Amino acid sequence: RPTQAVCVPAIHLHVTAATMQVSQQDFQKAQEQLKLLKKDPGNETKLKLYALFKQATEGPCNAPKPGMLDFVKKAKWDAWNSLGNLSQDDARQKYAELVSSLVSAASASQKKEASPEEGRHDGYETLIVTTKNNITKIMFNRPDRKNAINHQMYREIIKALEEAGKNDSTIAVITGNGDYYSSGNDLNNFTNVQPDEMEKMAKDGAVLLKEFVGHFIDFPKPLIAVVNGPAIGICVTVLGLCDLVYASDRATFHSPFSQLGQSPEGCSSYLFPKIMGIAKASEMLLFNKKLTAAEACAQGLVTEVFPDRSFQKEVWARLEAYASLPKNSLAVSKQLLRSMEKEKLHAANSRECEVLTERWLSDECVNAIVSFFQKKSKL
Repeated sequence: RPTQAVCVPAIHLHVTAATMQVSQQDFQKAQEQLKLLKKDPGNETKLKLYALFKQATEGPCNAPKPGMLDFVKKAKWDAWNSLGNLSQDDARQKYAELVSSLVSAASASQKKEASPEEGRHDGYETLIVTTKNNITKIMFNRPDRKNAINHQMYREIIKALEEAGKNDSTIAVITGNGDYYSSGNDLNNFTNVQPDEMEKMAKDGAVLLKEFVGHFIDFPKPLIAVVNGPAIGICVTVLGLCDLVYASDRATFHSPFSQLGQSPEGCSSYLFPKIMGIAKASEMLLFNKKLTAAEACAQGLVTEVFPDRSFQKEVWARLEAYASLPKNSLAVSKQLLRSMEKEKLHAANSRECEVLTERWLSDECVNAIVSFFQKKSKL
């Protein structure tokens, strides 16, 4: 650049002057565009805009540092001071670019709001996964099978949780499409298995279940279950790993493990006694008691119950308010609440999967499942 200035000074100066002129025009235009933005860009972005504006109009920070307790002025001063010796031309340019990106984002958001497929994630057959208003919604989407969870659905839920844990959403929500939240394990997972394949089926199933439950244990953001209808089995037990559980008053909660010759999973053998006490947990996990939404709430498994007629409206209004809270603060706070338990939860998950492998290979379990299908065929 210095060589260019020496060889062709007139051209260099001409270009520089033009750049300055365009930059000043862009800067003034950006100030007008900023006034038209309807959505608050957030405190962090507002501080950047403030700092760049001061740098563009006054140069490097020349104000005395505010006191530690003057939080607002100190935040502004820190933002301005962090720009150091950035030139006024560059500050104008960066200010204009930042405003332009905000305008583009607002325009894209408006286009998305007009689309019925807003924020829908590709690559799912058994789920509908969307991200909107800082919420990733994972919806079970096998309504014709009462949202029973087959092997494919297990893998897709794992994938959805991985994506939701890494994307820009603030919270994740799990719910069901149709009348059921989920009828739990699709028992067709256990059919059409040849006798010589039983051991492999049991071991592979345990590996998949362990990974599935592990993703609930390790999920880094607030995870909320919106239970829109009856819930059975695995989708009940993992509710203890969710941070909030909202239920319609028509929801029920049933974990008929002993009825099917099986045993608890989803860390319920550890969490349910802690949540509801050993006697109530035993009634549910050992003796197949089905809880109403009101009973589940009274026993601590459900956070709050809503009338079915207003369930969706009330719950989603509340979730959108939660999703507007500071994302990193929520994530860090969740880790503080959960970190001490993680080792115990993973140990419980491992032990439950070991026991289930044994149960799936037992004559008792096989006979119970055969009996279930025989009764079902007579209905």
